[in-house]
Amino acid sequence: MSFLSFFLAMRVFSRLAKIASASIFGVLLMASSSAGAAYHAVDESGAASPEFQIRFSQTLGDTPQDGRLLLMLSNTDRDEPRFLINNSLDTQLIFGQNVEAWKPAEIALIDSDTLGFPISSTAQIPPGRYYVQALLNRYHTFHLSNGKVVSLPPDRGEGQRWNRKPGNFLSTPFAVDIGEANQVIEVVLDQVIPEIDPPRDSEFIKHVRMRSKLLSDFWGEDIYLGANVLLPKGFAEHPQARYPLMVFHGHFPRTIGDFRTEPPDEDLEPIYSKRFDIEGYNIIQQQEAHNNYLRWVSEDFPRFLVLEIQHPTPYYDDSYAVNSAAQGPYGEAINLELIPFIEEKFRGLGEGWARVTYGGSTGGGEAMATQVFYPEMFNGAFIACPDPIDFRAFTSINIYEDDNAFFYDSDFQKIPRPGHRDYLGAVHASIKDYNDLERVLGDKNRSTQQFDIWEATYSPVDDEGYPKDLWDPETGKIDKRVANYWREYCDLGYCLRRDWESLGPKLQGKLHIYTGDMDNYYLNNAVYLVEDFLKSTTEPAYDGEVAYGDRAEHCWNGDQENGNHLSRLRYNSMYLPRILERIKDSAPVGADLTSWRYP
Repeated sequence: MSFLSFFLAMRVFSRLAKIASASIFGVLLMASSSAGAAYHAVDESGAASPEFQIRFSQTLGDTPQDGRLLLMLSNTDRDEPRFLINNSLDTQLIFGQNVEAWKPAEIALIDSDTLGFPISSTAQIPPGRYYVQALLNRYHTFHLSNGKVVSLPPDRGEGQRWNRKPGNFLSTPFAVDIGEANQVIEVVLDQVIPEIDPPRDSEFIKHVRMRSKLLSDFWGEDIYLGANVLLPKGFAEHPQARYPLMVFHGHFPRTIGDFRTEPPDEDLEPIYSKRFDIEGYNIIQQQEAHNNYLRWVSEDFPRFLVLEIQHPTPYYDDSYAVNSAAQGPYGEAINLELIPFIEEKFRGLGEGWARVTYGGSTGGGEAMATQVFYPEMFNGAFIACPDPIDFRAFTSINIYEDDNAFFYDSDFQKIPRPGHRDYLGAVHASIKDYNDLERVLGDKNRSTQQFDIWEATYSPVDDEGYPKDLWDPETGKIDKRVANYWREYCDLGYCLRRDWESLGPKLQGKLHIYTGDMDNYYLNNAVYLVEDFLKSTTEPAYDGEVAYGDRAEHCWNGDQENGNHLSRLRYNSMYLPRILERIKDSAPVGADLTSWRYP
């Protein structure tokens, strides 16, 4: 405790260091402006309407480029502009447009006609000093098995983060003063984001890749699924043991997280977590990761495999683990190709009674979809703060009854639908805000952001091969034909109601759902609707659990005693007592319940 207190007391020195660092970054930006870009005042009166002339350096190659060209302006030098774009009140400015067959010598123009966020045009940029940066999110051409040819941003090992994607072109940030006269500002992309070093294997953590025939056939080229596997203590020393498998769904995992064989670094500088309002949260994270290791190797801890899956697509950092018209058969590839591959390679028991899935947020939705669509392949799903599991409450939208996704239906008022709130109900962003940013980052559902992946997952494809819009991205008007497709295809609440007679016996006792009643993204509303149905079931009764955290935000996962800042770090052990009880009660006669229970 004294170690933690000491570092928390040193926080003031951390902040002084950050101030110094920001000042140095600003000096570097000013120094780079003369080398990387130029700007010229144009002798015209009127409001500022800067024009940005962008090209990429021939040092990056002669190959013509397709992709999304993004221009960012920031009024602060605390970080590069590309890292300051989001849906918070602190977001900086971004503008975006497509480029096709763009050559080094050609100028790409971003001006008042280019779509922007949070202001819609460069003509609305207030006068002042800005730090300017441009980035090209490069696209790749896929020849799909359905005959369509699509141009999309492939994942390159970073988990679909456009501002960190290896191979993307970008410029060095530079400072510019935007005044009340028109200006021409030249920007040169002369940098490329470097490749990412793969994580290393260790005694407990293994990283494997498997070529998926199903996905390769769909995409028209080799597609691999990645797997991060946490091995139990004594795996090598007990070759006769076969293990249960816990599938931990979630966003793109570079490696197994929250697992650390060493104690926290003694010289670790404490960092403040704005999300949890906690000083030194990085120290807490390292300590919890080490605690997880100590628990994992303790004598009375059961031995099992943990699997985290890497399944990024050109639309997002993961596929949502279901089959999709736009993304291909990821549900089958994960469950019918990858999981048997992992169980064979690492001596899994390979039977449904010995598999459990869990996850939070996106992972919570994936865990529930996996259990519902493959009901006998898994023996339970622990579903935390799931993405919408009933589309009558698709965040704050009923996609079947509401006419508009952006605004409440009204004859005379235009009240925005909320998209993000805090535990007291204060709204920080609207549904339209999220969609407006996605429109800038990419058209045709290519932003690699949240609403676009939902459409890539649940929608049919259009004539070009891209996902059909559930609603008009400019006006928010909902397309009821697409909504009806969503309902039949992947509305989990509807699927339960429609198919309970056949699904119920296979799901009894397997669904455990948890969410905060003040989830930031209104995801608790869909849980209420599913809970109402589950509680009404009698033949059979669902015999599971639905629980809520009082005033808990996203992503509460069922821990009524500890804050989410701790429980989110304990997924691989927090549900274990109920998992073991379920396995014991449901394992068939003669099942192996002992080889994996060694000290």
